[in-house]
Amino acid sequence: MSERGMLYVISAPSGCGKGTILSQVFNQPDKVFYSVSLTTRAPRENEVDGVHYHFVTKEQFEQMNANGDVLESAEYCGNFYGTPRIPVEENLAAGKDVVLEIETKGADQVRAMMPEAVFIFILPPSVAELRRRLLKRGTENATQVEMRVAQAVEEIKNAGKYDYILVNDELEKAVDDFKTVIRAARLEKRKNIDLIDEVLKDA
Repeated sequence: MSERGMLYVISAPSGCGKGTILSQVFNQPDKVFYSVSLTTRAPRENEVDGVHYHFVTKEQFEQMNANGDVLESAEYCGNFYGTPRIPVEENLAAGKDVVLEIETKGADQVRAMMPEAVFIFILPPSVAELRRRLLKRGTENATQVEMRVAQAVEEIKNAGKYDYILVNDELEKAVDDFKTVIRAARLEKRKNIDLIDEVLKDA
């Protein structure tokens, strides 16, 4: 029987570079399942359905949620986001680590149901730097950027609920910090309590 996989819940304001960090940390698809979120927002240029998000209508999202097929859900800047439940449970049971990239309200829902998960928050160096990155990205107008900045401030206020907090100032250091968190998480008492009895079995 496979050992159950670990669930990693990662939150960060839009523009923090979490996607870049995760692509470098979790780069072994045979060992990790990267949960693809549902969203009701329109795809951005170069986004692929089923790869970046599962793009659904509001009606489809509401029906899935009503059927219990959504692990967590939240509204963000006028759009709905959520995590399909079944793929998460199946991959954890099969021994794969699962990565959820979700916002803070969704993380609260997962924390209530799966407290054994490892919760990681990625901060920007500053709110001013976050605003600069969002404007440089050029995918939204100034009003939309300010909406995202305001949302980011509220999310950052919830960072204290997470097990680990890191800052993405320099990408290489942020990636190294993230890998350190994973190593630490694997050594937590709650993950290894059975090892004590194993060591003492022939005492």
